[in-house]
Amino acid sequence: MERRDLLKFALAGAAAPILPFILPRRAAAALDYPTRPVHLLVGQAAGSSSDINARLVGQYLSDHLGQQFVIDIRPGATGNIATEAAVHSAPDGYTLLLVNSQNTINQALFPDLPFDFMHDVAPIAIANRVALVMEVLPSFPAKTVPEFIAYAKANPGKVNMASGGIGGPQHVAGELFKYMAGVNLVHVPYHGSTPALVDLLAGQVQVMFDVTPSSLPHIRDGKLKALAVTTPEHVDFLPGVPAMAEFLPGYEAFGWIGFGAPKGTPPEIIDLLNKNINAAIADPVVRGRMTDLGALVMPPNTPAEFAKFIAADTEKWVKVVKAANLKPE
Repeated sequence: MERRDLLKFALAGAAAPILPFILPRRAAAALDYPTRPVHLLVGQAAGSSSDINARLVGQYLSDHLGQQFVIDIRPGATGNIATEAAVHSAPDGYTLLLVNSQNTINQALFPDLPFDFMHDVAPIAIANRVALVMEVLPSFPAKTVPEFIAYAKANPGKVNMASGGIGGPQHVAGELFKYMAGVNLVHVPYHGSTPALVDLLAGQVQVMFDVTPSSLPHIRDGKLKALAVTTPEHVDFLPGVPAMAEFLPGYEAFGWIGFGAPKGTPPEIIDLLNKNINAAIADPVVRGRMTDLGALVMPPNTPAEFAKFIAADTEKWVKVVKAANLKPE
């Protein structure tokens, strides 16, 4: 053996015993994750669809990972407050973010955000997709979408449209309706869907495009009337309610909910959370509750698959924002 080869062999042999001790600290910590409570940031109001889903999945994770998953509600700025807080948190797995369609819409609607959602948030898994529903009080003069369009055209600027915040799925779905129907509705943004629903039920505003998990109980109780769903097809949990595309061909809008973490979170932690979130949404109790709320539960998915979904959804909303000439208010 040549001297140079012998030296390499000797150095490799000397280094071998210490390799286990130079394992990166973050990777070593990931093996024991979690060892303390985990905070799950939610950018929407308490009682919203996001909050409900966060608590369903968070409770499952608490039960199966041995640490409490604390739901941290931080509404405001169309979810951007919670997203920015998550982005600037330590990438150690102890701060997570409930992500949803608001995040991809924000990328299209707000050009000067202090973060890049697709770059700064690591996708973990998508949990479900949700239809939105156009809803009014049963006492509202219009009982169908064509009647609503005719009423709005006869009363321009006199019909108030509530949403959970500027740039959210509810707002964009409503703006797309305004653009395609050619009507003038006054947008009234709230800090979350919960206070918007309160005012809708009280008659302070006249119409809302809301996600089904928060609206379905009121529709089933007869407190709100569903005029149409925003998916291209009918949904089983709202029998007899037409799809908006039947009146406005090409109309489509839906929300979705998933989970993310700050960029740089160890892949071992991402994979562990992905496995357990997929297990959570496959759990009969969690799955049944999501279905009861009007959600379409997604099949098991990987972080890479979720990343592709996010990219495609962002591209779609960029096109919608441009086509409807939407501007942040």
